Amino acid sequence: MLDLIRRKQKSVMVKIVFWVIIAAFVGTIFLVWGQGGGNDGADGDVAVKINGERVTFGDFRTAYDNMRRLYQNIYRERFTPEMEEQLGLEGQTLERLINQTLLLQDADDRDIEVSKSELVDMIAQIPAFQVDGAFNKDQYLQVLQYQRMTSEQFEDGQRRQLLIEKVRQQIEESAAVSEEEVAEEYRRRNERVNLAFVRLAPALFEDDVKVTDETLQGYYDDHQEQFRVAETVAINYLKFEPASYEGDIDLSDEVLQTYYRRHQAQFDVTEQTQASHILLRVDADAKPKVKKQKRQLAEKLLAQIKTKDNKNFAELARLHSDDAGSAAKGGALGYFARGTMVPAFEEAAFSLQPGQLSDIVETNFGYHIILCQGHIPAGVKDLADVLDEVKAGVVKEQSRQLAIEKAMDAYNIHRKSGDLVAAAEANGLTVKTTGAFEQGSSIPGIGKAPELNSAAFKLKENELGRPVTLADAIYLPALKERHPSHVAELAKVRAAVEAAYRRQQSHGLARQTAEKLLADVQDGKSLSSAARKLKQKVEETDFFSRSYGTFVPRIGSAAEVAEVAFDLTKEKPAADKVFEVAGKFVVVAFKAHQQADMAKLDAENRTELEKILLARKKENLLETRIKELRKEADIDVHPALQNSLKEEELAS
Repeated sequence: MLDLIRRKQKSVMVKIVFWVIIAAFVGTIFLVWGQGGGNDGADGDVAVKINGERVTFGDFRTAYDNMRRLYQNIYRERFTPEMEEQLGLEGQTLERLINQTLLLQDADDRDIEVSKSELVDMIAQIPAFQVDGAFNKDQYLQVLQYQRMTSEQFEDGQRRQLLIEKVRQQIEESAAVSEEEVAEEYRRRNERVNLAFVRLAPALFEDDVKVTDETLQGYYDDHQEQFRVAETVAINYLKFEPASYEGDIDLSDEVLQTYYRRHQAQFDVTEQTQASHILLRVDADAKPKVKKQKRQLAEKLLAQIKTKDNKNFAELARLHSDDAGSAAKGGALGYFARGTMVPAFEEAAFSLQPGQLSDIVETNFGYHIILCQGHIPAGVKDLADVLDEVKAGVVKEQSRQLAIEKAMDAYNIHRKSGDLVAAAEANGLTVKTTGAFEQGSSIPGIGKAPELNSAAFKLKENELGRPVTLADAIYLPALKERHPSHVAELAKVRAAVEAAYRRQQSHGLARQTAEKLLADVQDGKSLSSAARKLKQKVEETDFFSRSYGTFVPRIGSAAEVAEVAFDLTKEKPAADKVFEVAGKFVVVAFKAHQQADMAKLDAENRTELEKILLARKKENLLETRIKELRKEADIDVHPALQNSLKEEELAS
C-alpha cells in the first residue's frame, strides 16, 4: 500500500467532504468508529447494536474522546465542563455512530465499493503525511504511531469514509434547482418589510397597582423565601501585624549571610551585552539583484566604520539604518539578554568584546553591522552590593514569622478559655470587632478575606479560632454573635415586599394592555388609533430584510417577531400574539412592504443562489434517507448508555 501511494503521490486527488475532522495531526478517523467496530465482543461489552452490527463500549469511548478533543481544539480555553454538558457529547457521538453505520450498511446494499487507487489518492492528499507537498512514508508511519494506530486500522477507517462519501453522492445526485426556485429565493432574500409596533414596559404600570395590607400579606405568605435573611456572624479578633515586630529582628552578619545564601537566585545576574547596529533591510521575497545591492552597501559601510575606528558608527547608523527605532539613537539597542534577538544576531552580538565590530551578519530582517558597547557577565551580586536589599528581606521575613509565632502562642494558651481579652493584654494588643457579615462576603473593617470568612462561620461560642494568615497580618478570631438564617418579618421588609408585589402585578397589567391593543388591531382598528386610545406610543422598525436573522431593528433580538414579520400584510396586519422581548410586551403590525428588485437578479447572483439551494437540497435528501434508514433499522442501545444519555439531557 505504501509503495503504491508513493507511485501515485502526484495523481489527481479525490475531492471529498470529510465527515470527521482530523484531531491534532491527522485527527482520528475513529471519531465515529473508535478502533473499528464490527461484530466482535460479548453482548455485555456492546454499547449499541445497529441491525446486528455491534459497537463496543471501548469503541464508543474512543469516539467520544475524539469528539471531545475536536471541541477542545475549536473552543480551546472556552471549552468548560459546563459547555461539555450543554453540547451533549455522548448523544452527539451516538447519533453520528448510528447514522454513519447505517450509511455504510446502505452502501453495502447498493454494492458500492472503494478501489485501492481511490484509497491511495485519498491518503496521499492528507497534509499531515506530506513533506514539501509530497507524501512521505516515514512521516506517515510517525504520525500514525503518535496517534497509536496501525496503518491497517487507519486505511480501514479511510475506506469507510470513502464508502460514506460515495453513498452520499448517490443519495444526493437527484438534487436539482429550477429557475423558479432561484427567483423565489432571491425574492425572499431581498424583499423588505417595515413594522409598526408598541412596546409596553411593566415598570410604567407599577403606579397603577392597587396595594392593600391584605394583598401584601398574601404575596408575602406565598413568596417568603424571597425575603429570607442569610446567616450572619460577627467576630472579635486580635491583629498581629508584622510591622510591630520589626524592631526585634536580629540583623547580625550571620543572619544576613544565611538569608543571602538561601535567596541567592534572587541576586543572580543574567549575562547581557550592550550593542548598537546598522540594519539594511531585505524583504524575504526580494530579488537577487536587490539583495546584492544591499550586501554591497553593507560592505561599504563596514569599511568606512573600520577606517574611522568605529567613531563614525552612530552617524552612519542615523543616515543608513532601516531600523527606525534605533537609527535615531545612533543604532543603540541598549543592554539585552540572550533569547531577546533572533539567533544569528544574538550569536554575533554575544561573541563580541566591548569596542569590537562584527562582520556583516545576515538574518531574516536583512544585513546587520553590530558594534559591542558593553558586556555584563553572568554571576551573582556580592552581598555588599545588595546589603540593603538583604536587610529588608530579613526584616520582612522574620517579622512575619514572629507575628505568626505570637498569634500561635496566644491561641495555644487561651483557646480553651476563649479569653480573647487576656490574650490581647498578654500581647499588648486591643480587641477589635467586626459588624455582622454573610458567608462569602466582605468582612466589615477588614475587607475581602475568604480564609477568615470561612473560619468565622466554623467558630463555636467561648473558643478561639486558629490564627488566619492574611497578606497584611495574622488574625486570631473569636465568635462575637451568630444570627441564623430566617425569613424576615413582614413589618421589617414591607417596602421590599411592596416593590416585588408591584413588579409582579405590573407585569400582568402590561400584558393585559398589550393583549387589549392587539385585539383592537385584529378587529380592524389601526395600531395608531388603538394605541392613541390607550395613550401608548407607536414606533417603526424601518425597512429590514430576512438577512437580519433574529434581530429586528429597534426591537432587538426577537426570533418570534422576525419569524412572522414577512407573513403580515395589509389585509392581515396584526400578528396572532403579543411578544415578550427583553421583559417588555410588544405588539407588532404591518406598516409597509418593499418587493425585491428582480431586475438585479443577474447571472452571478443566480449562480451563487443555485449553489446554496443545491447544497440545501442535497442536505435534505441525505437527512431524509437517514430518517428512512433509522425508521427501518433495529437499533439496540445498552441500558447503561441509555441512562447516561438521560442524565446528560437533564444536565444540558
